[in-house]
Amino acid sequence: MKKIWDISVPLSATTLVWEGDPSLEIEQVSELPEKFNVSRLCMGMHVGTHIDAPLHLINTGKSVDQFPIEILIGPTHVVRVADDVQEINEQDLISAGLNGKVDRLLIKTKNSHYWENSEKHFKRDFAGLSRHGAGYLVNCGVRLVGIDYLSISPLSDLAEPHLILMRHDVIILETLNLSKVEPGWYDLYCLPLNLIGTEAAPARAILVQ
Repeated sequence: MKKIWDISVPLSATTLVWEGDPSLEIEQVSELPEKFNVSRLCMGMHVGTHIDAPLHLINTGKSVDQFPIEILIGPTHVVRVADDVQEINEQDLISAGLNGKVDRLLIKTKNSHYWENSEKHFKRDFAGLSRHGAGYLVNCGVRLVGIDYLSISPLSDLAEPHLILMRHDVIILETLNLSKVEPGWYDLYCLPLNLIGTEAAPARAILVQ
């Protein structure tokens, strides 16, 4: 029997958000017995597990609905980067086991400890992909890359690694919980909301092996 890992972050009023951003809100707008139980959800596109499209940083870039869903489903390589790595470069990725062409890559880092410890406060020292690491992934033919925190880029260089990936139409999958996932090959199923014309979309992501 195949095993399934849900690598999505649960959504609630306590879900971790980017420093300074408003929290997710769930409001009960009607309830039984007078009416049906109905709730209203208010959240940013980048809260919880989500994909970033080029439109996030490039006005002429693709929106989430302009990518074929096939990119979001299929064989995926999970690599584990050492805990002492802050800005992930080419050599870090090679040392983690990435070598050659790969369509989908998920990067597990020291950030996964935050999910293990149920951290509720934004961490400024999270590990992210350097611009050199992003360029290497483009050269490897990566079409989707994911990471285990709120940004693919480190806080010290937020824009450029994003832009390098987005200029080559690489889908970015952020805020993954990879704490229970070992390095190796899996089948990824990542289904974002079918939103039209947006720069990002919340997603449910699972790995199957």
